[in-house]
Amino acid sequence: PPVFVVMIRYWAFAAFVVVRALNAPGGIARAAASANVWLQLARGGLLAAQVVVAITAFAKVGLAETMALFAAAPLLVAALSVPVLKEPVGWRRWSAIGVGCIGVLIILRPGPAMFDGDIWIAMLAVAGIATYGVMTRLVSRTDSATTTFFYTGVGGMVVMTFIGPFYWTSLSLADWGWLAILCCTGATGHFFFIKALESTDAVVIQPVQYVQTMLGAMTGVFLFGEVLEGPVIIGAALVIAAGLFTVWREAIRKKMV
Repeated sequence: PPVFVVMIRYWAFAAFVVVRALNAPGGIARAAASANVWLQLARGGLLAAQVVVAITAFAKVGLAETMALFAAAPLLVAALSVPVLKEPVGWRRWSAIGVGCIGVLIILRPGPAMFDGDIWIAMLAVAGIATYGVMTRLVSRTDSATTTFFYTGVGGMVVMTFIGPFYWTSLSLADWGWLAILCCTGATGHFFFIKALESTDAVVIQPVQYVQTMLGAMTGVFLFGEVLEGPVIIGAALVIAAGLFTVWREAIRKKMV
């Protein structure tokens, strides 16, 4: 069950962030010193829930198509930043968001069948990661990247420990090996992302996230035998182009400030 997988992943992730905090200057006290503890915990819990939904989408919708939809998350973050973060978004970026919405509609292929499928599981995952992105921007105004990283692991672990044991499953030794790889890549991926945020602006890093879309699609096609249909390719291209334009406009705006 996805809940079981995510619980094991977060147990390892939380252990990683705690050990890192213990070996850092100031220890856990400094890492846990947040001006928004409850918001940080909620953010970590939301990400854990989003991962559960995402894994479900990978299984039911397919890795390639789900990752194509995930490319729309930065556009949704830009749209949500207006009412939540009170950030200005000009007409150019609103136009890019509109183009991205068209791309999403192309991927979804509107019609009666759209409302009967599992595609809305993937859309729920996109909404979750976008909300998480907005919350991350919000806490970054007062907390350091180290503190945010700490609560990403601890918040998710707390939520999954309450739910996950009800889904405990006996696994073969080979499956435990795959889970170990997942735990290592998940923790190190988060760690390097936080280190990147500490060394440069988010607008510089964000385009790299679109590489994840392409790698995810390639993995679905070449490893799991999924088929990338024309509408998915066209829609994903529009979404990625709109997202890159949004990142570029944000970089221009920051230079002007």
